[in-house]
Amino acid sequence: MKKIVLISCVKKKRQHKAKASDLYDSPWFKLALRYARNQNPDSIFILSAEHGLLDLDTEIERYNTTLNKMKSAEREKWANRVVAQLKEKTDVKNDHFVFLAGQKYREKLISHIEDYVIPMKDLGIGKQLQFLKRHLDE
Repeated sequence: MKKIVLISCVKKKRQHKAKASDLYDSPWFKLALRYARNQNPDSIFILSAEHGLLDLDTEIERYNTTLNKMKSAEREKWANRVVAQLKEKTDVKNDHFVFLAGQKYREKLISHIEDYVIPMKDLGIGKQLQFLKRHLDE
């Protein structure tokens, strides 16, 4: 069993093409990525509304797509794409997944994954930032 961390993309991005790990430029994303790395996972991926599943080193251009404005059917199509990408890179039935992602980014994925945790479930953004900072200070 491998540990896989999935981090959602964020609105705030750099203005130029960059590695996915560097493109997203919000305090939340930076803390979430540090937290993810501290979990000693086998892999970390970004859940991108535009690209589906992204490796941290994949270079991409800035984009403005968000799942938060998509209809349920569009999010379902996106989730099916992400599940197909996950199946190429992970074992969705046996690997352990950690979701650092909001409801819209995980709701249609979790039914395809057997073993997962959502450490910041039901926390607002302020509480999520507190959670991440607290766990990084330990």
